[in-house]
Amino acid sequence: MTPRKKLKGLVAAAITPMTPDGKINLPVIRQYVDYLVNEQNVKNVFVNGTTGEGLSLSIQERKQLAEEWMCQGKDKLDNVIIHVGALNLPECQELARHAAAIGAGGIAVIAPFFFKPTNKDELVAFLQKVASEAPEVPFYYYHIPPLTGVKIRVEELLDGIKAQIPTFQGVKFSDTDLLDLAQCINKNKTGEFEFLYGVDEQLLGALAVGANGAVGSTYNYLGRQTNLMLQAFAKPDFALAQQYQFLTGEFLNFVIKLGFGVAQTKAVMTFVSGIPMGPPRLPLVGASSEFIVKAKAKLDSIVWPDGN
Repeated sequence: MTPRKKLKGLVAAAITPMTPDGKINLPVIRQYVDYLVNEQNVKNVFVNGTTGEGLSLSIQERKQLAEEWMCQGKDKLDNVIIHVGALNLPECQELARHAAAIGAGGIAVIAPFFFKPTNKDELVAFLQKVASEAPEVPFYYYHIPPLTGVKIRVEELLDGIKAQIPTFQGVKFSDTDLLDLAQCINKNKTGEFEFLYGVDEQLLGALAVGANGAVGSTYNYLGRQTNLMLQAFAKPDFALAQQYQFLTGEFLNFVIKLGFGVAQTKAVMTFVSGIPMGPPRLPLVGASSEFIVKAKAKLDSIVWPDGN
C-alpha cells in the first residue's frame, strides 16, 4: 500500500462475495476493487464488518479476505481498514496481529455483544487488549449499538482514551445519536481523531456537525452520487447536497419497507455492478426475486441532479 493517507471521505463497507455454495469468492475481489475506484471513485474500504458478514466467517476466511483486499488494493486503494472484532478476546488479538503483519491501514473493533461491557472502563480495557497487539496500526472503535446493544456513549469513551490506547485514531459511528457525535467532534478541537459516520441515509446531518467522512454499504453502488453530495456540501451548495441526500433516502426508504439487510445489499450490488456477490451465509437467506425486480426498478427511476 502507499503511505497511509488521512482517512476522510467515503469508505465502502466491503461486501464478502460468495459462491452459490456459500464459500468466499476471492477471485472477484480484483474486479471489485477496480469497480470501486473507477466507477464509484471510492478508494477506502472497510473489510469484514457488518456488511461483509465478518462475524459469520471463520477466522481463516477473514484472514484470507484481508490478504486479498490488501493484495488487490495495492497502489489502487488509499486505505484498507480491517475489522478484527469477535466475541472473544483471543480471536480479536489474533486477527489484529494478522492485520498488522499484512500492512493494514487500520483496524477496527466492535464491542463484544454476548457478554457485554457495562461501562466505559470495561470497554476500554477490552479495546486496549486488542489494540496493543498491533502497536503500529491506527485503531478505530466501531460503535454500532443497534446491533451490539452496547450503548456506552462515545463522548464518554473519548475521555483519556489516547493515554490508554496510543494508536486510537477515531470512531466508526454507526448510530443515529447525532448529539453524541456532535459532542465528540466538539471535544476534538485539534482534529486529532477521525469520526466516520455509518448511517448512510443521515450522512448530510453528520457532515453538518463535523463528521470527517463515512463508512457505509451504499457507497459500493452509490459512491459516485454520494461523492457529488460531499462536493456540494464543501462548496457550500446545501440545496444540491440535500437533493442527493433526499434521493438516497428515497431509495433506502423504499427498500427498507421491503426488508433490507445484508442479503439485499448483495443483490443490489450485483445488479448495479454486474459483479456476482452471491448469497449471504446462513442464518441469512438470499434476497427474493420480487425484491430484486422492485429495487432495480426503483433505483432506475431515480434521476440524480447530474442527470444520471
